Amino acid sequence: MSRYIAFLRAINVGGHTVTMDRLRALFTSLGFTRVETFIASGNVIFDAPSRSPTTLESNIEQHLQLALGYEVRTFLRTPAEVATADARTPFGPAAALKAGSALSIGFLKDPLATGVLQKVLALRTAIDDFHVSARELYWLRHRTLGESKITGAQLEKALGGPTTLRNVTTVRKLRAKYHVTK
Repeated sequence: MSRYIAFLRAINVGGHTVTMDRLRALFTSLGFTRVETFIASGNVIFDAPSRSPTTLESNIEQHLQLALGYEVRTFLRTPAEVATADARTPFGPAAALKAGSALSIGFLKDPLATGVLQKVLALRTAIDDFHVSARELYWLRHRTLGESKITGAQLEKALGGPTTLRNVTTVRKLRAKYHVTK
């Protein structure tokens, strides 16, 4: 069995509400074990016999579409991959973040092609900075989200596909919960 963390995009938006009990039941019905949810923002931790994250992502997305009636994009990572994503410091040490700034990590399906990467980096402003490493997008906002001119729709247009964002604090808590070291 392999351990995975599923980062779900838009599970509880647009008038849709899925309780964490129901979400755990949906994952359990796929044959996954040790299913847990973490914070009510679409983070599901589970064990699965498959070692193919791409197949698992597809199966989860299809199952959730059938059960819920709407698309829920799924981005899988192992606990070690989450630790690696958290350990990266593309903008300097975490202590260097100024008060009022925020760092989010966007999970992607695949590494970005060079042309797509350039589109994302073209979104940089005095408030917003971006860095991409492997299948993660790092978005540093030097001010509050409300002060940023970048929207999720603009970001996904530049990416040419979906992502799901998590505050770095959530990623760190997940890493700590599963005792994964850097």
